[in-house]
Amino acid sequence: MKFTWKKFASVAMVTSLLALTACGDKEEGGKSTEDGAKNAGTLEIGVEAGYIDYVNSIVPAFEEETGIDVTVTERDLFETLEALPLDGPAGIAPDVMIAPYDRVGNLGQQGHLAEYALPDDGRYDDLDKQQVTIDGKIYGAPFVIESLILYYNKDLIDQAPATFADLDALTKDERFAFESEKGRSTAFLANWLDFYSTYGLLSAYGGYVFGENGTNPSEIGLNTEGAIEGIKYATEWFGKWPQGMLDSTTAGSFIDEQFTSGKAAAIIGGPWSASNYKEAGINYGVAMIPTLPNGEEYQPFAGGKAWIASNYAKDKEAANKWLDFVTNEANQQKLYEAKGEVPANQMTRVTVAEAGDELTTAVINQYNNAIPMPNIPQMAEVWTGAATLMFDAASGNKTPEQSANDAVVVISENIDQKY
Repeated sequence: MKFTWKKFASVAMVTSLLALTACGDKEEGGKSTEDGAKNAGTLEIGVEAGYIDYVNSIVPAFEEETGIDVTVTERDLFETLEALPLDGPAGIAPDVMIAPYDRVGNLGQQGHLAEYALPDDGRYDDLDKQQVTIDGKIYGAPFVIESLILYYNKDLIDQAPATFADLDALTKDERFAFESEKGRSTAFLANWLDFYSTYGLLSAYGGYVFGENGTNPSEIGLNTEGAIEGIKYATEWFGKWPQGMLDSTTAGSFIDEQFTSGKAAAIIGGPWSASNYKEAGINYGVAMIPTLPNGEEYQPFAGGKAWIASNYAKDKEAANKWLDFVTNEANQQKLYEAKGEVPANQMTRVTVAEAGDELTTAVINQYNNAIPMPNIPQMAEVWTGAATLMFDAASGNKTPEQSANDAVVVISENIDQKY
């Protein structure tokens, strides 16, 4: 920290005030107020607009329970995380905030997050803990879980396809023929140009990123024999899909358009899309992604969000108390009721699953088969290096083996140069 003469001069003023402060507040660790009551601390909570109402609804109980004064501010999630390295030392970052799991490890490793001790009450399992752990240290409290799932149109098919063979059979149905391209079908669609979406396929066939625990950047298993087999299988589907599925900039919107217009029977998507499909009036069902031809379950990245405490927080004890509080069973239930997001808390997860909502059940079941996304900084190079992996193979520009090998080379070289 850079010291100025103003800061140095202020020491005398602070010293002269200590005696007055001691007289006004004899209780250690507290702050005196006008009516003499003790204030247990202060806390600024910074969250996106969508979480403001939920947070405000539980803050009064937290303040009453802890005596901590809370201020809730509206902040963009990603802008807040990007600015933390500068805003934290400057004293203008919130004390606690929300972060996607894949951002926790990097920020923690760089020293911007406070370490956190997870409550020992059974609210998390090993998968949950892995999401917020790096180098053996924990830097957050799991809050929400997410996973890719299968959506299907109940007005078009009676039940969710159980296997990819069932999906393939749908392509023979003329109802799903793509009019402008003979022999092409929209019966089943998945944005496999996007590495986030395609990883579940590659992983189920034996591909991996950074070893078994996602922590070894020298192990880039995207060109294993199994991964290449998975790429080959994906290219078979690209041969059945309209050419628009090969456009990485519009494939996602193309899939949504086909599903919401009733031209696709089933698609792979995330829980965040459910509200859009509901607004479109689609009578959709939700299920786990069907079993692959090799007999394995789809293994997507286990996504979601955690509460984190800034390492620059004015009161880390207050910050940790909030992390304990906001992720307890009761408050996770309130989150589910307010937002429909699937809670990370294991006890609450059981409760919401028992309610029988298809979306919730599918996310929980698929998440249990999912792979934690590596949260080491080198993961950034995977997104870059694998960006065209599937396009290169599906377009015929490269063989599946060449595409996989080239992607691994790019990832490996970028890691070697930058880390």
